[in-house]
Amino acid sequence: MQRPPRGVSGVYDPGMKISMLAFLVVAGSGVAGASAQPAAAPGASADRPNIVFIMADDHAYQAISAYGSNRNVTPNIDRIAQAGMRFDRAFVTNSICAPSRAVILTGLLSHLNGVLTNGETFDPEMTTFPELLTEAGYSTAMIGKWHLRSTPRGFEHYEVLIGQGPYYNPPMIRDGQRVEHSGYTTDIITDLAIEWLREGRDEGKPFLLMAQHKAPHRNWQPGPEHINDYDGVVLPEPASLFDDWADNASPARQQEMTIAKHLTEHDLKLTTPGRLSEEQREVWDAAYDEKNQAFAEAGLTGDELVRWKYQRYAKDYLRSVQSVDDSVGRLLDELEALGLADNTIVIYTSDQGWYLGEHGWYDKRWMYEESFRTPLLVRWPGVVAPGSVNMDLVQNLDFAPTLLDAAGAKTPGRMQGVSMVSLLKGQTPIDWRQSVYYHYYENPGSHNVAKHEGVRTATHKLISFYETGEWELYDLIADPGEMQNLYGNAGTEGITEQLKGELEFLRAKYAVTD
Repeated sequence: MQRPPRGVSGVYDPGMKISMLAFLVVAGSGVAGASAQPAAAPGASADRPNIVFIMADDHAYQAISAYGSNRNVTPNIDRIAQAGMRFDRAFVTNSICAPSRAVILTGLLSHLNGVLTNGETFDPEMTTFPELLTEAGYSTAMIGKWHLRSTPRGFEHYEVLIGQGPYYNPPMIRDGQRVEHSGYTTDIITDLAIEWLREGRDEGKPFLLMAQHKAPHRNWQPGPEHINDYDGVVLPEPASLFDDWADNASPARQQEMTIAKHLTEHDLKLTTPGRLSEEQREVWDAAYDEKNQAFAEAGLTGDELVRWKYQRYAKDYLRSVQSVDDSVGRLLDELEALGLADNTIVIYTSDQGWYLGEHGWYDKRWMYEESFRTPLLVRWPGVVAPGSVNMDLVQNLDFAPTLLDAAGAKTPGRMQGVSMVSLLKGQTPIDWRQSVYYHYYENPGSHNVAKHEGVRTATHKLISFYETGEWELYDLIADPGEMQNLYGNAGTEGITEQLKGELEFLRAKYAVTD
C-alpha cells in the first residue's frame, strides 16, 4: 500500500504535499496487505492448516511469563511462544469486550462493524472470517464467551455463554438450545472444545476452533484447583500503584477504576459469590473465611489498605489466569494426541489488555499501554520460527485477513486489516504500517472513561480527548510507563505536528467520521 510522504520520525510530515489522487488511492484501499488468494473449493487441499484460536478476556500481557511477568508463571501459554512467535507490539482498536470481538470477526473498525460500545448488538448479517472459512470448506466451531448479544452465525457448531456468563455452573446456548453445566467455567469451555475436536468436527475437512474464555474478567473468581495459589506470597507492586495522574490530562483524574476507591466487597471476596453448589461453597469458604477475618481485625487504612486491596485483587486475577493456562496445556496436549499439532495454527490472545495495578487501576478502556496492548502468540509448525519475536505494529484488526490468508481463502476488499502471514514467515513488507489507530467511544459508561482517539508509532503516542479539547503526548522510549505528558512542552512542536498529521491520515484511511 502506498503511504503519504514521511519525515524523519517515520510518520506523516504535514510539510510534505500529497496529491488528492494519491491520497484517494491510499484512503480507499483498506485492503489486506498480502495478496488475496482465490477461494478454496470445499474439502480441497487436505494440507490447509487447521486453526485453534484461543482468546482470554482481559488477560494482561504483563501477566504472562513469556512476556516477562514478575508475578506469575504461565508454562502452557509459554509453550506457544517457545514453539512460535511472540508479538511485542500487538494492539487493539477499541479496548472493551464486545467491540474488540466484533473487530476480530469482521476485520473492520468499530464505526463500520456497528459495535462501538458494549451496548450494541452485533449485526448477524455482517460478513465474518469464520463464515468465510466455513464457505471455503472448513469445519468451524465457536465455544465459550461470545458477548455480542446476537446469535452466532457462520459456524457449523456453537456453544456459548449467555452474556458475560458466570465463573461457576454456567448455562450456555448450544446451537440454539439452552443447556446447563456444573463446574468451573474455564474447565467446562476446555472440556467442550476437546469434545468437539474428538467427536464434533468433520474429519474430512480442515477446522477452525474458537475457544474463548470468560476468565480472567472481573470479578476474578478462582477455580477450585488454584483457589489457594499465592497464599503467603507478597506480589511485587507496580511502580505506579500510587500514581496521582498529575501529569495526565484531566480525564485520567476523573475515571472510576481505582484499586483504592472503586473495588467492591464482591471484587475483594469479602462476600461469597452466588451460583455455587454446596461443595463449591465449602471450598470457597475454606479459602477465604479465615483470611477475611484477619483482614477485618487488622483495621487497615491509607496506603496499607490500598496495598492489601492490590494483593487480594491481583492474586485472584492471577489465580483465574492459572486455570486458563491449564486449559491451554490441555488443548495443546489434545492436538498432539490426535496427531493434529503439526498442521495446526495455534493462536493465544486476549480481547484487550488490562491494568494490574499500573496507575493505581484495574480494568481497561484507555489508550495507555496496559489496556491498548494485548498479548499475541502464534505457533505454526513449519512456517513460524520457534522462539521468534516480532516488533512490527499489528492489531486485532489484522486477525481476520491473516487467518483467511493462511487458509487460502479470499479476503474481502472491505476488510481494513492487513494479513500478518508475511510477518509470521519472518518477512516484514517494506510498506508495513508505521502507526496504529485507536478509538474509544463508551461514555457515558462504566468507569467514566472519556471518549478519545489517538495514534501510536514505534516511539511516540498522541491521544486526543476530543470532547474536551485536551491532548496527551508520550515519548515511549524515554517514558514507557507514560507518566509524563509532554504535550505543549517546548521542543515537542515538530513531533506533535507530525503525529497530528498521521492521526488525520489514519482517520481518512479508515473512513472515520465525526
